[in-house]
Amino acid sequence: MERLYLFDTTLRDGQQTQGVQFSTAEKVQIAQALDALGVDYIEGGWPGANPTDSAFFEEDVALKATMTAFGMTKRAGRSAENDDVLAAVMNAGTQAVCLVGKSHEFHVTRALGITLEENVENLRASFAHLTGAGREALFDAEHFFDGYKANSEYALRCLRTALEAGCRWVVLCDTNGGTLPEEVGRIVREVIAAGIPGDHLGIHTHDDTGNAVACTLAAVEAGARQVQGTLNGLGERCGNANLTTLIPTLLLKEPFASTLQTGVTTDALKGLRQVSRMLDDILNRVPAKQAAYVGASAFAHKAGLHASAIVKDPTTYEHIDPAAVGNERIVPMSNQAGQSNLRERLKRAGIEVEKDDPALGRILERIKAKEAVGYSYDTAQASFELLARRELGILPTFFEVKRYRVTVERRKNRHDAMMSVSEAVVVVKIGKERVLSVSESRGPDGSDQGPVNALSSALGKDFGPYQTYIDDIDLVDFKVRITDGGTEAVTRVIIDSEDAQGRRWSTVGVSANIVDASFDALLEAIVWKLVRDGAPSVGTEAKV
Repeated sequence: MERLYLFDTTLRDGQQTQGVQFSTAEKVQIAQALDALGVDYIEGGWPGANPTDSAFFEEDVALKATMTAFGMTKRAGRSAENDDVLAAVMNAGTQAVCLVGKSHEFHVTRALGITLEENVENLRASFAHLTGAGREALFDAEHFFDGYKANSEYALRCLRTALEAGCRWVVLCDTNGGTLPEEVGRIVREVIAAGIPGDHLGIHTHDDTGNAVACTLAAVEAGARQVQGTLNGLGERCGNANLTTLIPTLLLKEPFASTLQTGVTTDALKGLRQVSRMLDDILNRVPAKQAAYVGASAFAHKAGLHASAIVKDPTTYEHIDPAAVGNERIVPMSNQAGQSNLRERLKRAGIEVEKDDPALGRILERIKAKEAVGYSYDTAQASFELLARRELGILPTFFEVKRYRVTVERRKNRHDAMMSVSEAVVVVKIGKERVLSVSESRGPDGSDQGPVNALSSALGKDFGPYQTYIDDIDLVDFKVRITDGGTEAVTRVIIDSEDAQGRRWSTVGVSANIVDASFDALLEAIVWKLVRDGAPSVGTEAKV
């Protein structure tokens, strides 16, 4: 099997995503996760370009992967030894250095304003300087595909110059992301036929036509043996080739799986979804549910026909085992579902129901009735489970909410500035005891976080014997949808919660009042957690 090398540029090219800026600590966390996954190269950033990148390279992070610093080739009119930008990259002390340079004659003469010969000399001198200092050198040939189409002879000359100066890798960059897969494959084959060895050839694509992954795979099929990309497809404009899609495709799909070997093991691949979620958590982003392989909907089967077949054999509607990438099968519930779908979803929740149990019909009718007034169990799996348990008579009884009140006040603070203050009061009956909790909504900076946050804080403040069960619940996403317009609008709230075990669940609430809808979803999140953790009943009916 030929070796295929994985080069991650999340910390450099991924950081060029609009709205993304990693701290040094976050860069370390991401680098360690990439290393555990089995990536061969980790591009940490551009030392000297900003304080965070420079600080990251000063961290003593023990990695098996080859740490790589990014920079650009020396500027015309000065030697490589006296170029301060190149010096900053060298001073990072990394094992490898990746320099971006021009390979498109238009960019040489227009963007740099130098001659074609001067650019070739810049390439030669820069890479000779790197390799002379004992560094592994990589050449990111910027705009290569556009340059090749304009002047293939000059684009190839740039690659040969870098290789002759000692470069380990020359990387063909589709910088503008406009080249399509068939063209990428053809050009890579022509480059190899022209004498550039495939085992020294990398591919770096952007997703401006939605084809970055396809273009990368086309280059690999054509013979390129280094793949560059980012976690979750981060990157400038539309992003880079998505490694969370590429890695499982290369490991699990033919013709790659039986002919190419990467540094990612099958065991490490099982952590892929977790790594993807970790990055989303760092960025405070909601994970893309329909992301290939790692998305929450990647193995979700809504149609009754699909669910019925899945019960018999998962391969009927799944291209891989979800567990191979750390994901799981989901059979959502909706008014389109049939009994096969329902029984499979109940089974996954640990609830066995006989095929002819009349409760199945009642559950389906209940779902249809609730969805008719605005509920959605397609995405709120935890709420579906609670609904089913109620109909089956197996929902443990924990507590009863006697009343709650939320106030929002606008007043001046001590600095004579207007501010909002949200306060919630919740009274819960647990067994024979009534518990009253009061909480204001305050963020880390003292600002008001709103009435829903106040309710969540009050609910989590004192839950008597259940407090230890709910202490680790974290509200990670809050979605609001108006299902009907006008003065009689109905509001649907979906809340995503997560606990210390990494479990994530969704609950739904519906009301004409957004606070009521939110409160119902919050309560169901708590009840689901108590059920799943086996909390004991105290004899009070669970009214939520």
